[in-house]
Amino acid sequence: MKAVVWHDVGDIRLDEVDDPRVQEPTDAVIRITRSAICGTDLHMERGTMPDMVEGTVLGHEAVGVVEEVGSAVRGFTPGDRVVVTSTIGCGTCSYCRAGYFAQCDTANPNGPAAGTCFFGGPRPTGPINGLQAEFARIPHAMTTLVRVPDGVSDDQAILLSDIFPTAWFGARLAEVGSGDTVLVLGAGVVGQFAIASAKRQGAGRVIVVDGIASRLDKARAQNAETVNFNEEDPVEIVRELTGGIGPDRVIEAVGVDAEQPGERTSEQWKPGDAPRLALDWAVELAAKAGSIGIIGVYPPGFDDFPIGQAMNKNLTLRMGNCNHRRYLPRLLNMVLTGSMDPTAFITRHEKPTSAIDAYRSFDLREDGWLKTVLDVA
Repeated sequence: MKAVVWHDVGDIRLDEVDDPRVQEPTDAVIRITRSAICGTDLHMERGTMPDMVEGTVLGHEAVGVVEEVGSAVRGFTPGDRVVVTSTIGCGTCSYCRAGYFAQCDTANPNGPAAGTCFFGGPRPTGPINGLQAEFARIPHAMTTLVRVPDGVSDDQAILLSDIFPTAWFGARLAEVGSGDTVLVLGAGVVGQFAIASAKRQGAGRVIVVDGIASRLDKARAQNAETVNFNEEDPVEIVRELTGGIGPDRVIEAVGVDAEQPGERTSEQWKPGDAPRLALDWAVELAAKAGSIGIIGVYPPGFDDFPIGQAMNKNLTLRMGNCNHRRYLPRLLNMVLTGSMDPTAFITRHEKPTSAIDAYRSFDLREDGWLKTVLDVA
């Protein structure tokens, strides 16, 4: 089968690889109909996520059709349409049963203390071959797969594999509640869903900071108040908009590869680099006794954070990898009932044969490359 494969930093290829197979009784194999390119995938391509294993298939978002199931998979049969949760959980350990699927004790081959196991990641996350492929092996299928209702399209479902649940999780981490003023840092696709999530969790106002005009246009279409950091000082403007107090809640949806004002190409972060602006702005702008939810990706080794300022303001900081399985069924129901249509945030459809070029364009933050879906079938 064809798959997008990591070979080295800056070297990803569309390769012919072996078809996956059921290896454990709890596995399933799916035929992928939709995959996608996520900002997290760029960390592997750029080298900001260290310790990748050559030959790993990339990608952690997919919708597909069940082809084969292991003997312990009792709830799915071949032919079922399914969406894959990006993080993998066994469903039976104490963490999964408490809803912390991203901290499953069983899924990560590196052991219970290794942390999150997800598709297409570096060695500490498995590695588990990813989903930018024609077929994929799905470990712990009874938890990692969710059936897609007939009334939900593949295009709608693919955005629930990772992006929408992650943004919803970010608003929960930030403790968004009724009437809150919420600041979203980053208007990429996760930021767009963070705006939507904050509004649906009760936010009274949402302010978003970014430096790309097309993304800010999308945010305004959701009635968010926009700030372009390439044209104005975001700290000054956000303070002005909030009467000098700052937002009650902040969702940091950027991560380590944030742009600096005026910058138009990404830089590789290396251990020892100065902190990027998103974290600084989050702490500086949050109201006293406010809360910050961090869902932007920061790799191991990033240890520079304005902790003193955060402590002095009595801020609550919560962060982590999304427990996708916890939120995905509820969000699927929102899509099914028409209260949310995520397809507005898909800006590109590409064939897998164009995936490598799509990575390049997405990495350069070219206008219009908000979310790219790979039409595998």
